[in-house]
Amino acid sequence: MLDIKVLRDETARAKTQLAKRGRSYDEEIDRALALDEQRRRLIQESEAIKADQNRMSKRIPEMKKNGEDPAAAMAEMKQLSARGKELAAQLSALEADLRQLMLGIPCIPDESVPEGRDSDDNVVVRTWGEPRAFDFDVQAHWDIGANLGIIDAPRAAKVTGARFNFMVGGGARLERAFLNFCLDRNTAAGFTELMCPFMANSATLTGTGQLPKFADQMFKIDDTDYYLISTGEIPATNFYSGEILDAADLPLYVTTNTACFRSEAGAAGRDTRGLIRVHQFHKVEIVKFVLPETSMAELESLTAHAESLLQALELPYRVVACCTGDMGANQTKQYDIEVWMPSYGKYVEISSCSNYIDYQARRAGIRFKREKGGKTEFVHTLNGSSLPAERAVAAILENYQNADGTVTVPQALRPYMGGLEVICK
Repeated sequence: MLDIKVLRDETARAKTQLAKRGRSYDEEIDRALALDEQRRRLIQESEAIKADQNRMSKRIPEMKKNGEDPAAAMAEMKQLSARGKELAAQLSALEADLRQLMLGIPCIPDESVPEGRDSDDNVVVRTWGEPRAFDFDVQAHWDIGANLGIIDAPRAAKVTGARFNFMVGGGARLERAFLNFCLDRNTAAGFTELMCPFMANSATLTGTGQLPKFADQMFKIDDTDYYLISTGEIPATNFYSGEILDAADLPLYVTTNTACFRSEAGAAGRDTRGLIRVHQFHKVEIVKFVLPETSMAELESLTAHAESLLQALELPYRVVACCTGDMGANQTKQYDIEVWMPSYGKYVEISSCSNYIDYQARRAGIRFKREKGGKTEFVHTLNGSSLPAERAVAAILENYQNADGTVTVPQALRPYMGGLEVICK
């Protein structure tokens, strides 16, 4: 959620930058500023009434002590009290309306974000590795997995439905090895590991920005306030919700491995096969809580860390700066890391690394103090995929496939697989 002071003090810039997301938010901003003006007038009147009440509460006992008739003063006190309650109710309703409106206004893109309409306008920042030249016809990962008997979609469809998979034998072992590899690399880099709940309430989802905008992407548990999480970012970021941190403890880094659940509403096409776009998957996430003045530098280091995992696995990839029209609503700046997929003949997103500045922290109430007794400020939050297991397994199967249908295990994962070098049928 944006700071209303930013909209008030930098109205023109906010409108200009937000329009780069693909549509104008002028109407919402003007309405928010109008509500804010009303709110400040109500607060001013409420404070004046409280001052009058304090004055009268002192005067009435003095009148009684001096033998004066306090009836008129008491009647005025009653009127002040009634008006105070009326203003409090108006203020509460107005603040609720303002908050709801502010929840719908996206984060202001940083000036360094390239302007564009969709992913076609994203800017390639760098590439790493060379796509492998195959001397045989490459197979898609779903065919490799089916032929080796390590991915079973038909039985998953029988048990649950479409876009679910059983990982079997070497496939399950490969995924488990990958998750442990990521967690070990993250904790070695200074991230504290969390084991998080796989469900979250609506307040938590509002804190990280999934609600109200992305409700159609969530699975809700009937007759409860619980949702299945769509990313480990949700519980990990809200770990400190409603708390005031000590600046001396910042930055704080956490990592978590969770199951993730997404409805994938509207998804269609090639990605609905295999492991790329499924309803349930495992993902290792990294989250940072940092001082505002360091968050852009922290975004670069967070992205570099996610890249280091792909480098260790020797998977070719590229980093793109997401344009204003393709960037998530909560982010001020976002990089996508795209891994090379031979059967697709293109790079496919495997990680997003984002700086939310104080947008999430303001919603979730995550603050800090630079010194004891000092004023509270909102931390800046960042998060990145580090990495989603299913997409990584798909990339490994395709990039490490052999002509005989087997798959070579990346060197970095062999210690996690008991030294196994090749996955065979």
